[in-house]
Amino acid sequence: MSDSPASVPPSAPQSADCGETYGFLLLRLWLGLRALVAGIEKFGDTRLKQIPLLDASGEPDISGANVEVQEKFYAFSNYQAVPDALRDKLALEPLMPAWMTTPFYALLGWLLIALGLALLLGLWTRLSLLAMGVLYTGLTVGLILLKQDAGISWLAIHIGLVAYALRLSKFNRFSLTRV
Repeated sequence: MSDSPASVPPSAPQSADCGETYGFLLLRLWLGLRALVAGIEKFGDTRLKQIPLLDASGEPDISGANVEVQEKFYAFSNYQAVPDALRDKLALEPLMPAWMTTPFYALLGWLLIALGLALLLGLWTRLSLLAMGVLYTGLTVGLILLKQDAGISWLAIHIGLVAYALRLSKFNRFSLTRV
């Protein structure tokens, strides 16, 4: 027996195992895109458009008939934070007074867009994730009051993803800021 201490094999450098870094990057990408697209959709609407009826060869029908199709478009004037039916139900809730809901509705789409972009670009990542979690929690309160269990469950999954992303944020390697 030797008197030397037991040798410990050297551990692999952290850079060799990028699983946590890639995992965080994927979560950041998914959460960022989810928030960005949800925010942009607050400005979407559809309109009916008439287009010529096409015959079998793809040419306009000789009768000159038109068909109506729905066309999706985006504009600032379309902004709607929540559907009217949901807004009307929330207006009846005593725990959701207008002084709270009015600014929330006004900012919701913009917050989603800003937080989505911040995550995608890696700007203040932890702070952006925290703000996103608070925003989703606020949305959850409204759904709890309306007894919308399916929506509550979906938001709970989002909160879990945000919490896990915060846990993995120490592996954030691809960002513009380090907070």
